[in-house]
Amino acid sequence: MNSIIHYLLIQNQYLLQIISYLFNFICKFVPLKQLAFDDSNSPDYQKFKTDKLPHILKREVWHYTDFIDYIKDRYGIEIKPVKRRKPCDIPDDVICPCCNAPKPYLYKNNGSKGQIWCKVCSNKFKPDEPRFKKIFSLRCPYCNHSLFPVKERKHFTVHKCINQKCSYYLKNLKKVKKTDLDEPYGKNKYKLHYIYREFNINFFKMDINSLPKNASSLKFKKQSAHIMGLCLTYHVNLGLSLRKTRQALYDIHNIKISHTMVANYAKSAAVLVKPFVDNFNYQKSDTFVADETYIKVKGVKGYLWLIMDAVSRSIIGYRVSDNRGVGACIMAMRMAFKNITEIPKTFKFIADGYPAYPLVAQQFALNEDNPLKFDITQVIGLTNDDAVSKEFRPFKQMIERLNRTFKASYRCTCGYDNFDGSDYAVSLWVCYYNFLRPHSFNNYQVLNKVDMLEGADTMQAKWQLIIFLGQQTILNMQSKSKDT
Repeated sequence: MNSIIHYLLIQNQYLLQIISYLFNFICKFVPLKQLAFDDSNSPDYQKFKTDKLPHILKREVWHYTDFIDYIKDRYGIEIKPVKRRKPCDIPDDVICPCCNAPKPYLYKNNGSKGQIWCKVCSNKFKPDEPRFKKIFSLRCPYCNHSLFPVKERKHFTVHKCINQKCSYYLKNLKKVKKTDLDEPYGKNKYKLHYIYREFNINFFKMDINSLPKNASSLKFKKQSAHIMGLCLTYHVNLGLSLRKTRQALYDIHNIKISHTMVANYAKSAAVLVKPFVDNFNYQKSDTFVADETYIKVKGVKGYLWLIMDAVSRSIIGYRVSDNRGVGACIMAMRMAFKNITEIPKTFKFIADGYPAYPLVAQQFALNEDNPLKFDITQVIGLTNDDAVSKEFRPFKQMIERLNRTFKASYRCTCGYDNFDGSDYAVSLWVCYYNFLRPHSFNNYQVLNKVDMLEGADTMQAKWQLIIFLGQQTILNMQSKSKDT
């Protein structure tokens, strides 16, 4: 019996020794922390990082009488006006920008050079000095150094910490490759300094229910609502161009109609359908997937932002823009987060490595009306080089398949003539995708069932019913606006 216990103890010591060897091996050769999002390790991913928020220091203006009373009560010192030995040439309307002390408490500090010293708060200033016009100042969260505005963009100002002794800068500088340091502008490949973007437009106050322009009336003189439903079925459901839709109506139904009238019908339908699609009560899960894709408008590159619910596969946010800026991304994400007041703990927002998404998430957290705090999971690159990309790659492929589905209907148009045309075309396609298109994922059923559409036998009848639902949505929105 003793020999067995002795043998087991020896085996236990042997296993503990093997475990210690494995721990040493893991610590030396296996990285415990993924470096996929540490942009200081690769110049290719420097622009994909959004820094944390800066420190905001508000300038508090004391009234000089309160300051004098405080000094007298606290220290027993009474601050009296300046006893002048000769006439003072300080203008009578000059006051201290920090405590509003008048001329009797001010005297010149450096003679004719113009600097004034306040006896109450000991502030040195010059009249009309711009630094006192700022209500608040932005400071670096790492070194508390004032941020310097370096670039003016369309929607925001880029502030940068230029302190060469900043801990954030020195930490990133150590990770720069020595070969890049030897090059003349090698450090420019990396994002070394702290950067903050201050937006000058409040995108949360903008209207997200914008409608296409130049829509025609629904008072049919020569045609009927049935023909309008046929136009939408051929043009949107089957992806035919305007001229092919006109030709199909003539060849199959013997209906003579111009391609311009088909376009007018589509614009009118988009005006009525868009409010219903945007304000529909989608069953949203705790996982959103977003991506942007390219479109052509008069041969110039435009962008379409799409946000999908990963469980229901419904498109819950979309936006067409002429640029790849942050503004369009914010508007699309506002549409996706509509009617959401609290983010669940298991929530995930999955996107590519474009830096607009974490920047928009930062703005959502700063929103005063309904602050929403969530993180962005970024799947970078085309290969699974890190654990994050490997885990969330299926979600990224899901939104890429949605892009290909849209491109199949978009390709027949060979691009759009203007952004109004792209707006109505995308609105109609999203309506078709969410409410009319059968999906193999859902056993060839529509993604969102509407009771009124279940009784319609033909597709043109379903389009007419959706237009009716859109009209009811507009009436409800108008009645609510009158009540408020």
